[in-house]
Amino acid sequence: MSEQTDSTDRGTRTSGRLLTGVAWALLLLGLWMWGREVTDVRHGISAPTTGDVAAVGRPPDVELPPAAHPLAAARPQRVDIPGLGVQAPVVARGLDTAGAIDPPPYDQAGVVGWYEGGTRPGAAGTALLVGHVDTETRPAVFYKISTMKPGQTVRVIRDDGRVAEFTVDDVQVVARDHFDARQAYGSRQTGRAELRLITCGGTFDRASRSYTANVIVSAYLTGTGL
Repeated sequence: MSEQTDSTDRGTRTSGRLLTGVAWALLLLGLWMWGREVTDVRHGISAPTTGDVAAVGRPPDVELPPAAHPLAAARPQRVDIPGLGVQAPVVARGLDTAGAIDPPPYDQAGVVGWYEGGTRPGAAGTALLVGHVDTETRPAVFYKISTMKPGQTVRVIRDDGRVAEFTVDDVQVVARDHFDARQAYGSRQTGRAELRLITCGGTFDRASRSYTANVIVSAYLTGTGL
């Protein structure tokens, strides 16, 4: 491949990512107007999708633990996903001028963003954690979350010294062309402390220069520790 061709390809990929961000920002704005927390994430992994919402893994024989009582509100500091080998700092993110969540910078591929305008992890409601799936050269913090299964653990270390331990109960690939914000981000059970891990997936559409779906891992509070 010539240097000129390689440069052109890199420019096309960068442009595609920018367009992906713009398209997703519009979706996020709609969700923000609806009144729920949202986030902006970069495109990335490919995962199988059947219909508008597809389960990546939902074994029928997995026995999930009962929900724990929600904790008092506290800010997240780190997220650990033992099954994926993820140990990542968490930074608070707000909304940008377009009304979408402002994600961590692309050069912070190992950092997870938390939407600070919404629920704090461990408190009642749905807290949102988002991460990049890749960079130009390597996988990023949420590269493997589409491989998660119900029953796996996500731990959030908080600034009050407590550890909020969540159990995954659902993993979905949600198509963007028929995106249902309430279905994707709304609480599954009123009064529970819930968590969403979000990145991008589906297939890359060269015409629109964007990925077609988002990976959404849903979990709920099942334990606490110090």
